[in-house]
Amino acid sequence: MAALLSWAGASPMTALPLLLALHSCSDRFGMALQDPEQPQAGSVVQVHPDGRGLSNSLISRVQALLPPERWPQLQGLAVATGPGGFTGTRLTVVMARTLAQQLGCPLLGVSSYALMAPRLVKQLPGSMQEQPFWITQELPRRGVVGGQYQISSGRVHELSLPALLPEGSSPQPALVAELDVAEDVARLLQLLQRSHAAGAALPWPTVLPIYPTSPVGTV
Repeated sequence: MAALLSWAGASPMTALPLLLALHSCSDRFGMALQDPEQPQAGSVVQVHPDGRGLSNSLISRVQALLPPERWPQLQGLAVATGPGGFTGTRLTVVMARTLAQQLGCPLLGVSSYALMAPRLVKQLPGSMQEQPFWITQELPRRGVVGGQYQISSGRVHELSLPALLPEGSSPQPALVAELDVAEDVARLLQLLQRSHAAGAALPWPTVLPIYPTSPVGTV
């Protein structure tokens, strides 16, 4: 499955940077690419239902979208850091960190909750849409994971990273986490475009996966 999104960016006289975003916080693997060799296509977004097979398909998916011989041309990478499936999130974060380190490329890490926040906040009354709110997700037998967000002037502020909430807590207002991989990875690419344009350093060592609970559960 692939989708094309328009990109309203630099003028034709300005060379676009080669940028790649990865999102694997669910059973669907998303990629978004800005390619200066195909500016007429806009930003290309692909979503694949790889599920647990991502461990076998990750590299081939990325290679099909962007051939390895062009990887040294990358001027920015972005990756969704979770929360999400332990294996899928870990795979893309490790791949993104490795590429960024080896290529000397900036790496932007954004939580999956921060990416969905602009969509979910529309569920709140208009008078509350610029106030802090929570995004929560119930994990069977493990508890509730929540992060706090605020949207101001179109920008998302992550007031509290997603974490396992104390038992019995019920933060308000709270919206239930809901992934839309195509839209969320497209937003991730847009955030990378903005960071690149601002000249942000984006060092790779600071980008780590978010694991609110132990991947092996309790014994």
